[in-house]
Amino acid sequence: MKEKDNEFTVHLLNGKTGRIKITWVVIFMFFITYGFSQNQFNVLVFTKTAGWHHESIHEGVTAMRGLAERHSFDLQWHEDASRFNDEFLAQFDVVVFLNTTEDILNDDQQLAFENFIRSGKGFVGIHSASDTEYDWPWYNQLVGKMFHIHPLEQTAMVDVVNADFPGMEAFPRRFMWTDEWYEFKPEEYSEDLVILLTLDESTYDPNLQWGEKTGKGTGDHPVAWYQEFDNGRSFYTALGHIPAVYSDPWFLHHIYGGIYWAATGKGIQGKVGQDQ
Repeated sequence: MKEKDNEFTVHLLNGKTGRIKITWVVIFMFFITYGFSQNQFNVLVFTKTAGWHHESIHEGVTAMRGLAERHSFDLQWHEDASRFNDEFLAQFDVVVFLNTTEDILNDDQQLAFENFIRSGKGFVGIHSASDTEYDWPWYNQLVGKMFHIHPLEQTAMVDVVNADFPGMEAFPRRFMWTDEWYEFKPEEYSEDLVILLTLDESTYDPNLQWGEKTGKGTGDHPVAWYQEFDNGRSFYTALGHIPAVYSDPWFLHHIYGGIYWAATGKGIQGKVGQDQ
């Protein structure tokens, strides 16, 4: 017997065949579920470590998944560096280095990541992303500053110096924060950094000694910034050592602001050609 236009035959698991009748309702529900549910951009979260492994990575990944659900973006989480190839990275708009440490990519993987940024894509570095790939000059420039030393976790006062960047509207002009405060190397890897947050060094004790390494503060002490770099976009925040901060609404808004800008290039108040 001739099959009807709105039916087709399927092979079932038990070896038998069956008939499924396709209706306009089924087709409509399929497109509602799959055809109209695309999210706004794609994010790769990378957490590989070759040095210190932060406990907060677990809370960070959970928080990132919550942000993806709340703000309608697609997210993949990996620790496998072999994913850093041109074909795999092409599907993403931004790559987040979440508490990565030391040497995590080989030469070919580094080149693929450079190609990714040069294609107009974005980077977000969280906390120990600045304690990563010291011997890769391009990456040092991408991040902007590199970690030198830190004292014990302490409470300090943080000042907002630029509120025009997305996510900064959540912070008051001056606020109290407890974290692990990075002191950065004195080298200026990039001259294009736009500073967002600075640390008031008079409100905590930066002095310490690790063998030959000395921490004494830097006077001008940025802890979050962004820049346009090598045809792409880069955002970094030194906040994010303590697991509990990944449930803090201010911090999550701060992180999402960086992801949103790095993925889209939008959101900076008053910048010509961007959404206000």
